[in-house]
Amino acid sequence: MVMSLLLYYALPALGSYAMLSIFFLRRPHLLHTPRAPTFRIRLGAHRGGSGELLENTMEAMENSMAQRSDLLELDCQLTRDRVVVVSHDENLCRQSGLNRDVGSLDFEDLPLYKEKLEVYFSPGHFAHGSDRRMVRLEDLFQRFPRTPMSVEIKGKNEELIREIAGLVRRYDRNEITIWASEKSSVMKKCKAANPEMPLSFTISRGFWVLLSYYLGLLPFIPIPEKFFFCFLPNIINRTYFPFSCSCLNQLLAVVSKWLIMRKSLIRHLEERGVQVVFWCLNEESDFEAAFSVGATGVMTDYPTALRHYLDNHGPAARTS
Repeated sequence: MVMSLLLYYALPALGSYAMLSIFFLRRPHLLHTPRAPTFRIRLGAHRGGSGELLENTMEAMENSMAQRSDLLELDCQLTRDRVVVVSHDENLCRQSGLNRDVGSLDFEDLPLYKEKLEVYFSPGHFAHGSDRRMVRLEDLFQRFPRTPMSVEIKGKNEELIREIAGLVRRYDRNEITIWASEKSSVMKKCKAANPEMPLSFTISRGFWVLLSYYLGLLPFIPIPEKFFFCFLPNIINRTYFPFSCSCLNQLLAVVSKWLIMRKSLIRHLEERGVQVVFWCLNEESDFEAAFSVGATGVMTDYPTALRHYLDNHGPAARTS
């Protein structure tokens, strides 16, 4: 009897909830004020375009801007004399062959990059370049004053966060410089240091969005972030190896593809003012996979290849 009553009331309630969730998933403007983007990302240059020239150098950035990149993706570190430099690694061994941390040296003492560096998301491929100098974040702000940039913070270096926040304010870049970090604890400090800068999703927030989508809650929850930088499941076990075990990578590739590559999810985020950008894609088949599910854009090590794809496919790259 109790079970019958439970089914009698619960099933219609669940059915009504599911219908309501689907209705608002497809019509988010009825619950949320649409946010017009300050800029749109179709072509993002990963580490400044690290497949074509040495990563994070001014030469690489210039090359990426010549390909009309919409965004320069950067990682920053702080030197001993408090200069914010563009460097993916804190330790200089991979980049320069010197087993020292950036924070242990003054800016003027930083070594040159190696003559060639392996492209992380294209194993076995190497980039070369005549420019081997590390650059200051301030140099990029001066050289590309209106170019959007994403600045990723790897660790809980509050001094680095404060320095970046101050530079962004000084160069009037609050709306076109994105805070990025994998960790929510770091992102909280970033937001406190400069709340006017747009936010990207952290890993835990990304999981929360996926969970909310599958529970039917996504249409009803607020989303303060404006950018969802997400790995493309297709590249796992091919150019991206999060685990040392091949079987785990294969499992992650299958599961994440099923969970993430949903047109209805990406369309909802887009209509809520969240740009979905897949990284780090270096082959045309991967560009196609990202745009076919409605992604806003793609992050790549090879901006020339992505520019060629976008120019050849035109509007189809966005409406597939």
